[in-house]
Amino acid sequence: MQKNNPRIVNAWCMYDWANSVHNLVITASVFPVYFSATALAEDGSDVVSFFGMQVKNTVLFSWSVSCSFLLIAILIPFCTAIADYTGRKKTFMKFFCYLGAISCACLFFFKRDTLELSVLAFMTSLIGWSGSIVFYNSFLPEIATEDNYDRFSARGFALGYLGAVLLLLFNLSMIMFPAWYGIVDKSLPARLSFLSVGIWWIVFAQIPFRRLPNNVHNRKPEGNWIFNGFRKLGVVFRQLQKQVLLPRYLIAFFIFNMGVQTVMYVATLFGANELKLPPKSLITTILLIQIIGIAGSYFFSWLSGKLGNIYALMIGVATWIGICAAAYFVTKEEEFYMLAATVGMVMGGIQALSRATYTKLIPDDTEDTASYFSFYDVTEKTSLVLGTFTFGFIEAMTGSMRNSILALLFYFVIGLLLLARIPSQKVYRYRLEEEGA
Repeated sequence: MQKNNPRIVNAWCMYDWANSVHNLVITASVFPVYFSATALAEDGSDVVSFFGMQVKNTVLFSWSVSCSFLLIAILIPFCTAIADYTGRKKTFMKFFCYLGAISCACLFFFKRDTLELSVLAFMTSLIGWSGSIVFYNSFLPEIATEDNYDRFSARGFALGYLGAVLLLLFNLSMIMFPAWYGIVDKSLPARLSFLSVGIWWIVFAQIPFRRLPNNVHNRKPEGNWIFNGFRKLGVVFRQLQKQVLLPRYLIAFFIFNMGVQTVMYVATLFGANELKLPPKSLITTILLIQIIGIAGSYFFSWLSGKLGNIYALMIGVATWIGICAAAYFVTKEEEFYMLAATVGMVMGGIQALSRATYTKLIPDDTEDTASYFSFYDVTEKTSLVLGTFTFGFIEAMTGSMRNSILALLFYFVIGLLLLARIPSQKVYRYRLEEEGA
């Protein structure tokens, strides 16, 4: 298959457009605000009953995220190994996509008396989103050459931010001006937003599903494909152990990603509970982050071209350290907006660059891209589990999210120190030198 085919690359990028609405509407903006307002006890307190367990609603939110990604971290390596062995990456990608999208649509029924089932639907939406992303990412080294990884990865994230913003604007119009749509029920606009995410995700996912290759290497699996798939995972793991830069990068990524992913999932709750910002202000803030994130994705792609991937990542992580330090002292709405703008600049950039950097470190001759990306995804999701769990645990123990922010700052500092151990020139040059040694 010819690489850098614009038709295929653009179709690949469109999956970011399709699924990023989950990140924005479900993860970061409308759903967390709706969750805080709906997940309440009958007396209006924020301590709710979840299958008989009494828990603070913000802690329940953090731990449901942790549990979801723990499950996907356990499940996805087996799925990717089977997908690599059978050549059915796109089939697995479709399954997780539809699981996530249908779960989002089910959140339409989220009300106070359906809390348990709604939290479970939220969790399966996270599992579907995360699972599909692994197989989506694994197509990048198969459809593009190494010199285009940064640019195409940034294009995907930028398209994702743009598509998510467009849908959020529509959802905001329902939330802020329900009379335009003849809506009387106050909860209906938010619940329609969840339904719209599921529909958007499924509809636009058909573009990459139609154009991405089905079986790049024309594999014809023989024998017990489940057993052989697991054996292939072991082969990739042994290959990973023989490399130098890739494991070193994964360790650094594991640490700083604890902070990045946790901020994405708790930023809205921080504004709602610590600063007491109204829902409209919170959603507007998230919208600001998304718009600036488009520029941030391209900025860090440009920066990596000038300084190399590792230096660019170190600048991004150092910026996150400043963000956490400032967040601990934020008390005013205007300060929160300034902080959000900075988050937007580095959030998309560091995610796109992290994906591209890992792609550059994968051996050129490998055919097991899904299995390789399963290790990346397990690293990402395990770090998210620990990050959100730590955040929720510290809040539960101390009663304040501000203390949890100090833990995130610590993760970024350690991540920066670990990145400094990796050669700072362009990663692919060092990889070639390593292979030639």
